[in-house]
Amino acid sequence: MTNIGTGEIIYELRKKIQEIQMSLDQLGDPSADMPEMIQSANLLRSNEYLSKANEKKSELIIAYGQYSAALEELLSSVFDIQKDLKEILKEQSSLIADSPKKATKSKTKTKKK
Repeated sequence: MTNIGTGEIIYELRKKIQEIQMSLDQLGDPSADMPEMIQSANLLRSNEYLSKANEKKSELIIAYGQYSAALEELLSSVFDIQKDLKEILKEQSSLIADSPKKATKSKTKTKKK
């Protein structure tokens, strides 16, 4: 019915997302151009930063995709459980509703004898 490991998967994915966000934050802002360096060196430094940031953002998007898929699976399981509980509740309600009628009928039969 439900996967026990789903909660663990969501926890691990959330932890992975937090780690990626921290490493992205550690990259900081792009470095400013240094006037003493030539234009091509400044462009290389900027390109290196953008490449690292792009890589981390791609990892983050993938992790969020996995995280949302796991949450959807968990939510689906919750809805399945809710549906099962409703059916059980209906069955129990019908049993409770039928019990007093049977008890009343059996009392009447014993009085007639």
